[in-house]
Amino acid sequence: MINETPKYSIKRLSIENINDMAQLHASVYSHAIAPDFFLKKYDTAYTGAKYIGYIAYNELHEPIAYYGVIPTLLCYNDRVILAAQSADTMTHPKFRNTGLFTELAKKTYELCRNEGVLLVFGFPNQNSLPGFINKLDWHMTETMDRFTIPVKEIIPLEKLVHKYPFFKPAYTRYKSWLLKKYLNLQPGVINSVLTDGYNGVFRDDNYLRYKTYSPTQVIQIKKSAVWIKLRNGLHIGDISGITDNFDKIMNKLSGLARKLGVAEIHFHASPQTKLHSLFVQRYQPIASFPVIFKDLGYDIATDSIKFTFADIDIF
Repeated sequence: MINETPKYSIKRLSIENINDMAQLHASVYSHAIAPDFFLKKYDTAYTGAKYIGYIAYNELHEPIAYYGVIPTLLCYNDRVILAAQSADTMTHPKFRNTGLFTELAKKTYELCRNEGVLLVFGFPNQNSLPGFINKLDWHMTETMDRFTIPVKEIIPLEKLVHKYPFFKPAYTRYKSWLLKKYLNLQPGVINSVLTDGYNGVFRDDNYLRYKTYSPTQVIQIKKSAVWIKLRNGLHIGDISGITDNFDKIMNKLSGLARKLGVAEIHFHASPQTKLHSLFVQRYQPIASFPVIFKDLGYDIATDSIKFTFADIDIF
């Protein structure tokens, strides 16, 4: 018996079909996502570019694959350039190993060139990395490090809420009460890698407003602002205003995590940055995200571009 190649059509991501990504996400990951999540995540009009990606459909017009990038502004050698982050690569289990990933990716990179994107960067997992390097000609500059700080002597409230969801409203009120006196009304913090003298994501007010698609908070500890996300631990996105107060900041965060019933504090950073050096002096690093770039023909040097966890789309 001869198996025919599955037939499919490809359409550019748009406001009309973006909800299909939620349907595909449910098929791939077996859990639902908020209906407006992708609508907010891909609303990047502030950059001058949006909806750079493609969805593949089967003959029943069901979404079966997606590849796209998120337009992002970078500070690069004292100027702002249009770049993009590779994100949300998804292929329905029945259509894997059919070449869809490569086909959609190549179409997306061509669309990037047409839309004025100069550079694409990404943080793939180890399973996806070979495909980007070997099939799509990306190059890797470094591996970020993850720092995991255990929080001792806690009542595991966060895990209990996951196990018994009916506690969630009470726990949410408790979190709000506990963090209230520390909250900074800013939606995010300035990029610490830029103050270190590196190139990196341009976090102006437009970017920070855009980033609210993900539930994060900024808390003030003395003169330092700490951008955090509370989900399966306390995740630090970035810290601004670091002087000689790093140990005080971490002690305060550990105390808050203990009261929140959170078992671990996490942070990811590029090597050579100031925050990385502060963490690595005190905590054991573990290799985390590979940092990769796709050259779109503009010969942009990438070794001086650095990141913190706040720059990754999952924060």
